[in-house]
Amino acid sequence: MNVRAILLDIEGTTTPIAFVHEVLFSYARTHARDFLASNGNSAEVSADVALLREEHAADLSKGNHPPDSITDYVDWLIERDRKSTGLKSLQGKIWRQGYVDGSLKSQVYADVAPALERWRSQGLSINIFSSGSVLAQQLLFAHTEAGDLTKFIDKYFDTNVGKKGEAESYRRIAEALSLNANEVLFISDVVAELDAATEAGMSTLLSIRPGNPPQNNTDRYRAIHTFDEI
Repeated sequence: MNVRAILLDIEGTTTPIAFVHEVLFSYARTHARDFLASNGNSAEVSADVALLREEHAADLSKGNHPPDSITDYVDWLIERDRKSTGLKSLQGKIWRQGYVDGSLKSQVYADVAPALERWRSQGLSINIFSSGSVLAQQLLFAHTEAGDLTKFIDKYFDTNVGKKGEAESYRRIAEALSLNANEVLFISDVVAELDAATEAGMSTLLSIRPGNPPQNNTDRYRAIHTFDEI
């Protein structure tokens, strides 16, 4: 492989799924109402709320039955793990408050920090692609129990570049990195994402971590259990 850049998923790849679902999601649900009450007039939060109202209207048009209030709708979306741009952007801002005041500290697997340092020393570009907002990604890597890891990371990509299960998203990322797709190695715990990256021309590895849900058709991909294997 002529790899010049590594593209990492977060949940189930660099960070335990349990931390995302049990700590981050819970924090956002608990603090959403107070955060919106205190910050609802800011331009950036108003933009998130506008996106959420559009999504709420779309849910109604599809025959879904979402709750009427924005705070209850946020809770409803989190419960469904909806990959919503408005929700992910708002969550990032809520988490920022928690990281700043010290009530949140993010988790990464023990092999992550050494691997990032090793890859950087080898001259590789290190990048993140997650359904969480760019802000949320930056906060997570800036406030880990292993210290600030953002010094190793070049670029962050979220759903504004496209859905993680679509090949075009990975083509856009390769273009943003000024690389051919076959010069990028994408690592994820989700086979559908690996399928999309493979279709775009990237090299891929399947991340197997404790607590990750089982995947179908895993035999199509080389599996790793730790970044020490790379």
